[in-house]
Amino acid sequence: MSDRELDLGTKPLQDEVVSELTRLISFNGNLEQDFYPRPSETNGLTPFAQDLTPTMRSGTKRRMIEEVHTRRVTRSSKSRYLSAASSVVSSPRKGSPAFRNNGNDATGSSLPNNLRDSIPHNLILLLVGLNPGIMTGVTGWAYAHPSNLYWKLLHSSAITSIRHPPSDTYRLPELYSVGNTNIVSRPTKNGSQLSRREMDEGVPILEQKIREKKPEAVAIVGKSIWESIWRVRKGRAILKAEFHYGWQDESENMGRINGPVGNEAEWKGARVFVTTTTSGLAAGMRPEEKEAVWKVLGSWVKERREQRKRVEQERGQSIDEVG
Repeated sequence: MSDRELDLGTKPLQDEVVSELTRLISFNGNLEQDFYPRPSETNGLTPFAQDLTPTMRSGTKRRMIEEVHTRRVTRSSKSRYLSAASSVVSSPRKGSPAFRNNGNDATGSSLPNNLRDSIPHNLILLLVGLNPGIMTGVTGWAYAHPSNLYWKLLHSSAITSIRHPPSDTYRLPELYSVGNTNIVSRPTKNGSQLSRREMDEGVPILEQKIREKKPEAVAIVGKSIWESIWRVRKGRAILKAEFHYGWQDESENMGRINGPVGNEAEWKGARVFVTTTTSGLAAGMRPEEKEAVWKVLGSWVKERREQRKRVEQERGQSIDEVG
């Protein structure tokens, strides 16, 4: 095929890039090695992946992952490198096209969002994030950027038994009775590109999801999300003295159904646990402080999982005895 320049928005080419990056950033076999294969570990990767590996191990490796879907690629056997496209990677300045388009790219087109909610009925825990990052939007995996601490904290808190890769996003409900959603669905490079209005508009949508799916508890992953929920519910900002991480008062339960509504019975709502953000960009708390908050949540999740398992076992024994 002759060399020609194509926009990565072209789906076949975009799929190819996603496939190659998936292989590079999957955690399989190289969990603690900075997430990327070393030169000795690139056997079996396609030429495109091998070409990308040295660049991704350089100081710009993480930024390159975020940029890859906004760049232009040439159809060449050895040269499929990416040209500059800073409109998505750089935070928009006031007056810039990206800012005027509310965080969309410079052409005004929306960034892709392939992330789906994973909220089956009766979860033990529903994790509520802010919004997808660029990499999450493209891959469809929650908290996909390597700098994000989400998957590490799930494991260290015992919410999960191993440190899963982001590609296991949709396995968590089945494996652990843990699901995921966001208060805003629009992808951005970081949370600062979201307006207060769109965060507040996401609150009633979130409440409805919880009301319909009825998880036992909801974990709010980040202070700013809880601030938005509080603002919408109470019509004012939360005071410093009113905010705390951890379990909130029962009066703050989410998705509550007061009395029978149509075919829905009364429901006291899901308990709320406010936990720390997992963003690698947030420097307000030390890693050990974040882990301490998450471990409180993890202890409860693990206990509830064990309780459910015992109930199922007892139910199974009862059925066997009747049979």
